[in-house]
This record gives sequence, structure tokens and C-alpha cells, in this order.
Amino acid sequence: MLDPASRDPAAACRTSVRVRDLPLLADIGINPDEIGRRQPLVITVELELDQRPIGGIGDTVDYRRIAAAAEDLAAVHIPLIETFAQELARQCLAMSGVHRARVAIDKPFAITRGMAGVEIVMTNSQEDGR
Repeated sequence: MLDPASRDPAAACRTSVRVRDLPLLADIGINPDEIGRRQPLVITVELELDQRPIGGIGDTVDYRRIAAAAEDLAAVHIPLIETFAQELARQCLAMSGVHRARVAIDKPFAITRGMAGVEIVMTNSQEDGR
């Protein structure tokens, strides 16, 4: 295993951690026929980490934390997938070392033909002033 301290500090490296195409059943929707009925969502989260050497799990974000945050949100009623995406991004930005979060959510049965979805990008406001 490489020693992170031995790496060239001048070499810029941006690391992204991703969970792609996570299927969930979520309590989501605003239409009367949607309320109280769990609906399928497909979630992709990409987190951009601060520039720093990664030598162990403590230096990165565990994929399971991302999936667990999405699963927890799916358990409570959220009217809009936009709101779901924003809240998931906020929770991910609160994870240590996360600089930027991109959350894409598809709702497979929202429209008859095609795939409806949203994508949001959020940056850690604490990091914006760097």
C-alpha cells in the first residue's frame, strides 16, 4: 500500500465517489393517487472530495453511507423529487471532506413515455470562500 504522505503535494487530484442507479421505493408524490403509495426511484449520487491524499477509508466517503442516507429519505413522505434531491445533497455535503454533490433522480413511472427526472448540483458553502 502506498504511503499517502509520500505523494507529491503539487500533484492536484480530485476524487469522486459515486453510487449509480440505486433503486429505491420512496414515499413521494403530490398527486392524490401517489400519496401513501411507495414509488420507484432510481438515484445516482456523485460526490467530489477535497483535494487530499487518500490512504484509507477515513480519508474518503463510504458508499454505504450514501446509500443509507437515500434509503432513510425514502422512508418519509417528500412531495417532490427536487426536494428529495436537495435534501440528499445537503446530507452528503455534511459528510467529511465532501466539496460538491451531484444528485440525479429518475422517477420511472411519472410519465407514460420516457423517463422523468431531476439533477441538482450543490457545493459546500463553507468551501466556497477558499
